[in-house]
Amino acid sequence: MITLNEAKNYLRVDHEEDDKLILQLLDTAKSLVKDVGRMDEEKFTCFEDVTRTAVLFALGYLYENRSKPDYHGLTMSLRSILFAQREGVV
Repeated sequence: MITLNEAKNYLRVDHEEDDKLILQLLDTAKSLVKDVGRMDEEKFTCFEDVTRTAVLFALGYLYENRSKPDYHGLTMSLRSILFAQREGVV
């Protein structure tokens, strides 16, 4: 869904030293969005615009706050972004 180049552009990273970290965080962000959104792979791809925004938001948060993240705050923000798409909420 989101390539390494797109992720680096979003994060405004222009060096290659963090490529492995960014790919790992991208996988983590996708998993978080699926978990918080209560989505399987089909629903995740069905709501691509919203899930893309949520994944990029989570990626940015995880990258910028990797030394002292607030996972509760991140989860609450993702819940707000994904509210209308969350399974069993509406």
